[in-house]
Amino acid sequence: MRSSSHVSGTTCRLHVSDEVRALAPGFGYLTVEAHGLANGPSDEAGAALLDEATRRLAERLDGRAPQDDPHIAAWRAAYTAFGSKPSRTRNSAEALARRALADGGLPRINRLVDLYNALSVAHLVPVGGEDLDRIQGDMRLVRAVGDEPFVTAADGAGTVEHPDAGEVVWCDDEGVTCRRWNWRQGVRTRLTEDSVSALFLLERMAPMTLDELTAAGAELAGWLRQACPDARIEIGDVQAP
Repeated sequence: MRSSSHVSGTTCRLHVSDEVRALAPGFGYLTVEAHGLANGPSDEAGAALLDEATRRLAERLDGRAPQDDPHIAAWRAAYTAFGSKPSRTRNSAEALARRALADGGLPRINRLVDLYNALSVAHLVPVGGEDLDRIQGDMRLVRAVGDEPFVTAADGAGTVEHPDAGEVVWCDDEGVTCRRWNWRQGVRTRLTEDSVSALFLLERMAPMTLDELTAAGAELAGWLRQACPDARIEIGDVQAP
């Protein structure tokens, strides 16, 4: 038995394996799908959102380190459960939060990536963005066998790695799209300045509530509509045990 979600009119189904559900029963996710996007280089609007997200993060943490937030602590526990060391391979929300609070601040990548990075920092929730035109078939959250291909970059050149056996990964019909749940995205499906269709994935662990996850998804959809007024945006239903 596998859990799945699908929004009417969308092009990609998501499935979560029973093994992952058993590993982290507090897991849940929400998708925001967008078509007709107009991406491009980072701009002032995105920079303002990143700066405001950093302010919201600092207010939420109130002097604490990101790993001391209950939501990040829950993600760390999930990483430990599948054999990853959460202080070495941090979930994407914690990694971004640490960068936001450091002297250099958050990176500027492109308009769409800046939007979902800002959302991740503002809500302290892992958010990923996939180019739907590069996804092959459905997306699945599974525990890896260990021989699945993962295309990444090393020293500026493309290279193929493989996940550890038992590692939690997102994958499609062609291979792994994101390693260690939401630690590192592959280059094959990442959003570039040429991307016009995207799937944004917001991932939650209890104690983040489903209402909080829904609010985060709605805020992202609102930002996308402001940035790309002609785009078609669809918010999926919250998927949780």
